[in-house]
Amino acid sequence: MRNFLGLLCAVLAVSPAPAAVPITKIEVAGLRQPVEILRDRWGVPHIYAQNTEDLFFAQGYITATDRLFQLDLWRRIGTGKLSEVLGPPALARDRIARLVRYRGDWGREWDSYSPDTKQIATAFTAGINAYIHSLHGKRPPEFDLLNFDPGLWVPEDVTARVAGLLMTGNALSEVARTLDFARLGGAAMQRFFPPEPFIRLELPKGLDASTIRAAIARDYIEAIGPIHFPGEQGSNNWVVDGALSRTGKPLLANDPHRPVQVPSLRKTVHLVAPGWDVIGAGEPALPGVALGHNENIAFGFTIVGIDQQDIYVEKLNPDRPDEYRYRGEWRKLTVEHASIPVRNEAARLVDLKYTIHGPVIYEDGARHLAYALKWVGEQPGGAGYLSALSLARARNWHEFKSSVAAYKVPSENLVYADKAGNIGWIAAGLAPVRKNWSGLFPVPGDSGAYEWSGYLNLDQHPIEFNPARHFIATANHDILPPHYEHALSYYWAPPSRYQRVAEVLSSGRKFDIEDFIRLQQDTVSIPARHFIEFLRGWKPKPGSESERIQKQFLGWDANVSAGSETALIYEFWMERLESKLVPAAAGARAAPSVVLRELARNAKSSALLSESLEEALAGIRERLGNDPKDWQWGAIHKVYFPHPSGHQSWNLPAVSRPGDGYTVNATSGAHFLQQNGASYRQIIDVSNWDRSVMTNVPGESGVPGNPHYGDLVDGWANGHYHPIPFTRTAVEAAAEERIVLEP
Repeated sequence: MRNFLGLLCAVLAVSPAPAAVPITKIEVAGLRQPVEILRDRWGVPHIYAQNTEDLFFAQGYITATDRLFQLDLWRRIGTGKLSEVLGPPALARDRIARLVRYRGDWGREWDSYSPDTKQIATAFTAGINAYIHSLHGKRPPEFDLLNFDPGLWVPEDVTARVAGLLMTGNALSEVARTLDFARLGGAAMQRFFPPEPFIRLELPKGLDASTIRAAIARDYIEAIGPIHFPGEQGSNNWVVDGALSRTGKPLLANDPHRPVQVPSLRKTVHLVAPGWDVIGAGEPALPGVALGHNENIAFGFTIVGIDQQDIYVEKLNPDRPDEYRYRGEWRKLTVEHASIPVRNEAARLVDLKYTIHGPVIYEDGARHLAYALKWVGEQPGGAGYLSALSLARARNWHEFKSSVAAYKVPSENLVYADKAGNIGWIAAGLAPVRKNWSGLFPVPGDSGAYEWSGYLNLDQHPIEFNPARHFIATANHDILPPHYEHALSYYWAPPSRYQRVAEVLSSGRKFDIEDFIRLQQDTVSIPARHFIEFLRGWKPKPGSESERIQKQFLGWDANVSAGSETALIYEFWMERLESKLVPAAAGARAAPSVVLRELARNAKSSALLSESLEEALAGIRERLGNDPKDWQWGAIHKVYFPHPSGHQSWNLPAVSRPGDGYTVNATSGAHFLQQNGASYRQIIDVSNWDRSVMTNVPGESGVPGNPHYGDLVDGWANGHYHPIPFTRTAVEAAAEERIVLEP
């Protein structure tokens, strides 16, 4: 930490002469006035423009410079144009992308985000295209390897809905939950996977569970999954007010969790122009930033998990398959014809079908059924994160709250802090009103009995402003206030990450940036603590290996560190216990509290502990050998950084990781690997923006061989952060490159 503070002081105190920073001048058609870009030593571009259009043109241009291959893939994913470069295997996901595109009034769509969104999107995509044109047909290495050219953008590309599908996956849960319900029964589902708040799990009247099959979700899952070329999320945020801060002003921390990948899911940028001075991160394919701070406020988010989707089972006319039944009459399916280009083949003609409830994602011709997706993304303003264009310009709580009213997808716990000392939180996102059913299972579409009754207004959402506890924290857990009367969701992340954060923030001490760094990196496991307490009552055979392991656990601090043997045993042991005590389910994993509860209820708990421990140790020996000196959690628990092209020389080295899915430093994934977590972290000091810090793994550039392609991996892995220079003085001090874009 001393190294970090020394670096921070050096950045803020030492300002090299401008001549020491290399200057590159580039003529770019499409600009109105010159734009200056200072790239700091961590690869973050700070863009200074004289008007809004040039600002976002430059953001598009510099993002394309850093992430063109990623941008092109995301555009193709969002608009249904992957088959053009991947061939027939991508047709299913292309169909879904085209099905869920926005089909309404475009004036309402653009205005739903902010009054100037179309202007911003036009400039941003023009900047991307300007960089593509500047290549004069020369292919960057990724495109050369895979033998295709980057495509040009249109403004509507930034409104693609596929990213929203990934973050509103209730439809997938409905299908999986129905399969589990049919196999396990309602009582077992209620016992092992209970809804919160409590409701009785019952199939909707008129739903035949036998008509729900895994194939319904097949193309949907394909559409939101990772791309595989031939040959080849949880989140935390918290904020404290001045009563808990050493500076007397708020501190805000945020680490949104999504897949950890190459390039990073997030792109950091500083945008400065009249009406704009905001720094933070967003998705590379979108203009603006989604989390960060401006001159007056700081903001961050975690997923709430509002149920924003439903599957409707539609009855098709056996004699006229282009008709479906609704409220006693046959209605015509809306059918749109699409031609999808396919690499090395003729274009495929695809029928995109819609019912009154939404796009048909699957058809069962034998049973004369269609499955339609109703979701909030079909509404104007339903593209993920674009509403942040309004949030980023809010100057106070009133303006922030007004902007949040337009925040529809995804549903987010938006936390807030301002220079006046206020803190706040809003559970944002469109929340459908279901008056007579839970939304937990697919529903019959023909009766008309299961229709949404509008949406909650913002004042009906959970909101806090300057709470008496002096802090706010969310971690995808159940955020519903006591006696809350609206149904937002029934399934949440286990509360362990929130409990650990609240435990630390409730300690009565005052906090600084170093404290928040330690808390973001914290790997103390609340479930492991509970397991240790349970083991105190265990009476294994004297002198046995079980007794030795018990003593080892009773001396453990429940810290799931990468170098810990006990943490390794714990993770394998809990996996074996869960497999013995909880039936496997397609829809969810049982919470650690459920596993421990079932263990406590089991009359043979002592034998189960011994048996599962023996199996866990056998699994460890198989993976790491017989010498306990080699037994470390990080020896197995790693994160890998494969390049999406499949080109192995562009992969980054694997890194050993601490923690698990239930620690604040969340490192979840299948087969003991980390696949998800906080690729981007920020800690914002409202008292002095220049003291704020961040990290973005693996680096700001997505170009193999670029100095910023993987330069942040080691620091990220070791819990190190770098400053977020905000004032011009701090930016100049940290600059390593000066780019001037000229008309």
